[in-house]
Amino acid sequence: MTTQIFQASTLYGTATLAAALDSGCFRPADRRILLVCNNAATPETTPGLDATPGFERLRDRFDDVVSYNAAIFPFHPGGWAPRGDDLPLWERYLRHEWHLADDDVELAVESIQVNPSLALAQIFTGAPVTVYADGLMSYGPTRNKIDPLVGTRVDRVLHLDLVPGLKPLLLTEFGVPGEVLPTPAFTKVLAELASAGDGLPAIEEPALLLGQYLSALGILSAEQEEDLHVRMLTGAAGLGHTEVVFKPHPSAPARFTRSLEKEAERLKVELTVLDTPVLAEVLYQRMRPALVVGCFSTALLTASALYGLPVARIGTDLLLERLTPFENSNRVPVTIVDALLPELGDRAAVTEQRPGMDVAALGALVSAVGFAMQPKILPGLRAQTEAHLAKNLNERTLRYFKRKRLASLALPGGIPKRLTFVRRNATARRMARRVRALRKAVKR
Repeated sequence: MTTQIFQASTLYGTATLAAALDSGCFRPADRRILLVCNNAATPETTPGLDATPGFERLRDRFDDVVSYNAAIFPFHPGGWAPRGDDLPLWERYLRHEWHLADDDVELAVESIQVNPSLALAQIFTGAPVTVYADGLMSYGPTRNKIDPLVGTRVDRVLHLDLVPGLKPLLLTEFGVPGEVLPTPAFTKVLAELASAGDGLPAIEEPALLLGQYLSALGILSAEQEEDLHVRMLTGAAGLGHTEVVFKPHPSAPARFTRSLEKEAERLKVELTVLDTPVLAEVLYQRMRPALVVGCFSTALLTASALYGLPVARIGTDLLLERLTPFENSNRVPVTIVDALLPELGDRAAVTEQRPGMDVAALGALVSAVGFAMQPKILPGLRAQTEAHLAKNLNERTLRYFKRKRLASLALPGGIPKRLTFVRRNATARRMARRVRALRKAVKR
């Protein structure tokens, strides 16, 4: 007997799995389990994805739906990991709880570098693993160094073709290949979810603004995020859109919309704030927006790549500056959106939907940024990164890097050209190490 366990925490991820199953991306199995993970800060008070409108339309792809939260209660899925000595005990317990008996188990998980995906891969030792990615983060490097006992069991990264021609860096340190999920299968599943928006207002071709709640991630302050939303509205109005729909993040506070409402009144724009938790892709199908505006949401790329809708970005320059540490996993998504999509304030670029760079140039840029983020995980990209920076680094492309980071990695652009001999001088490097050691000693 073979049982496949599909771990999911969002409706979007579940739709991705449903499309993968419909298109034959997984081999036949005797049983398929959807393992629902509620990663909200307080999952006891937040409905899980199986309570989300539209879930029932995806339910029939799975034989059973079980709750990971219930299995490990009172621990939180994102904060709990089993101790190494307890792994056999946890496997025996979960096999009993989920009626697995002695079945061969195959896993399909989301972000393998963090829990709960990592915990599942560790508990079911020896189970083959498919990592599926529904967002732009798959194009970036693996966030943390993964135990080879887990990484070498991953057979593929299944991802949406959000940027046709661009290949993921995720798990390439283990030689894991990327596999594109067929776009028609995914859009067909999303079409099934369109009826989940029956309660939506009947609005045709508005400008759609996408909120992300970046202040919750500590990237922006609440005031900066409110200002970002206002800039979205002002920019859309400046392009002649008089009907605007704002889709707030489900966790965002209500006060985020008040400043928008005041600005809409000042601009004489008809503003509709959605309070129905639906996927942005449902709105694309039902409203056919004349323009989709966001910061670096994956939904911007699904609008453009999957539905052919006009898109515009705003605020990515601020995000590139504010993201810390440099290896923050949001850096590659922000880089892709900033480099590829037109800026909201550039009327001509938005009207023509003019891409910032071609896919080949974007691929080289993403590889260079990925190496700078995780040089120990992707050391094989050093020579390629050095060549790219030596040829392409200028005032425009420097925004994707930090001079301090480039200098610490001895990469082109880290220090002025007239001082490049310093990094090749053994005495200078030895003195620099002594200075750093003295600074640490003084701090102690």
